[in-house]
Amino acid sequence: MINYKKDFPLLESGEIAYLDSGATTQKPKQVIEAISNYYGNDNANPHRGAYKLSIRATEVYENARRKVADFINAKRPEEIVFTRNSSESLNLIAYSYGLNNISENDKIVISIMEHHSNLVPWQFVAKKRNAKLEYMYINDEGIIPEEEIMSKIIPGVKIVAITQVSNVLGTINPIKEIVKRAHEVGAIVVVDGAQSVPHMKIDVQDLDVDFLVFSGHKMLAPLGIGVLFAKKELLDKIPPFLFGGDMIEYVYEQETTFAAAPAKFEAGTQNAEGAVGFESAIDYLNNIGMDNVHKYEYKILEYAMKELSKLEFITIYGTKDLEKRAGVISFNLKGIHPHDVASILDSKNVCIRSGNHCAQPLHKYLNLESTCRASFYIYNTMDDVDRLIDGLKKTKEMFNKWI
Repeated sequence: MINYKKDFPLLESGEIAYLDSGATTQKPKQVIEAISNYYGNDNANPHRGAYKLSIRATEVYENARRKVADFINAKRPEEIVFTRNSSESLNLIAYSYGLNNISENDKIVISIMEHHSNLVPWQFVAKKRNAKLEYMYINDEGIIPEEEIMSKIIPGVKIVAITQVSNVLGTINPIKEIVKRAHEVGAIVVVDGAQSVPHMKIDVQDLDVDFLVFSGHKMLAPLGIGVLFAKKELLDKIPPFLFGGDMIEYVYEQETTFAAAPAKFEAGTQNAEGAVGFESAIDYLNNIGMDNVHKYEYKILEYAMKELSKLEFITIYGTKDLEKRAGVISFNLKGIHPHDVASILDSKNVCIRSGNHCAQPLHKYLNLESTCRASFYIYNTMDDVDRLIDGLKKTKEMFNKWI
């Protein structure tokens, strides 16, 4: 297996075993250099000036939009709206589409495994419009059964909002089948791709999704840049979410007309350097190939599941069918709080997440307060997994002595 750590300054020394890519990824030299080059050579306010430097900044920003569109096979760049992150993208959909298209007694369907960012906005819309928020529940394997999909996505449902990959269980949901069912009953589909787009090839035309959101920082790009994909006919119909500079067509004293999408959703000065970093991150991933990224992570996941399963004091949550699972493993050590586990591992320079991972309803449904989570990416190695396993063994030994 190729060791990609050499491209990542924070990981190059091998001192840290970073296993929290589900929260945010490390950045390769290529991305860091692209941002530095932008500030050194092209920095200006995009879409604002008629001078050469501003025009160049605009070109750089719009080139990034085209690169994102190509990456997910959108029909056109105009279907890509830059936001701060997946959370802002989901809020934009809830405010601009949800509040304007949901009526009393309409149904919104989500899954119990949703991140709070794809749950709380729909609670808000349902309460504002006196609509019904319903959940699709998982089985013991952490998978939404087909009968649950068919019995919940029925006439009267207007929005289905679903994560493609659970940030807790790693479950890969059958998005294409869910979209097909939703469209049959006249619903639109919002897909949270924060944990999927960075790890597998996504084709929005093939999936036929109406909305898809994802974050740059979870796929090697900087913090503060995210994406909302939406079919053009939807973007053209819905009103803007924020108001300010550059989303304006014309302002009169008592009314305003707005620019065409995507500009009408990008109020104010945009994160141009973030877009530059995003483009560079996509170039990095494309050079590897997304199919190869997925295969690489599968090998890491397979090894980690095998080694963790050997530890009799570990409980692993989610499916054992690795074909239905991405590179996320949530687990607990019997009798030891996840925060204690994470702290002890940290003392050995092994970084994992502990807590409820912004998915409290899922943890409550599983009768858990919190879990440990290891999440992998292209720069992880078998050695990182070995360090995790060794750290968990030592954690157990330490608590056995104390008890």
